[in-house]
Amino acid sequence: MKFCWSTLKVTNMDESLRFYQEILGLTLDKHFKPGPVEIAFLGDGETKIELIYDERSKEVDVGQDISWGFEVKSVDEMMAFVKEKGVDIYSGPYQPNEHTRFFYILDPNGLKIQLVENTYK
Repeated sequence: MKFCWSTLKVTNMDESLRFYQEILGLTLDKHFKPGPVEIAFLGDGETKIELIYDERSKEVDVGQDISWGFEVKSVDEMMAFVKEKGVDIYSGPYQPNEHTRFFYILDPNGLKIQLVENTYK
């Protein structure tokens, strides 16, 4: 079985696309609007992020026990970058072992995004 995508319902498609493209560097794969629902797929690999905006239902409930993790070259550089872009650090940085450092930010919908530096050689 192959994992295809993870879906997030968003409150504002333009703001969410800006965040995932400008802050996380994901590329837009597909973007279409079949009726009152707008859908976008982001990512270069075989696993995608799907964003869905439904103009008929504007509420989003993102649980606090879920996060999406993205690997970065440097936690320190990424922390400086997100601060420069006006994105607050939600928590961290943490270093649970000698090879892993990470911190969290929130996407525009309240989803925790974990930015991880792995130094395994």
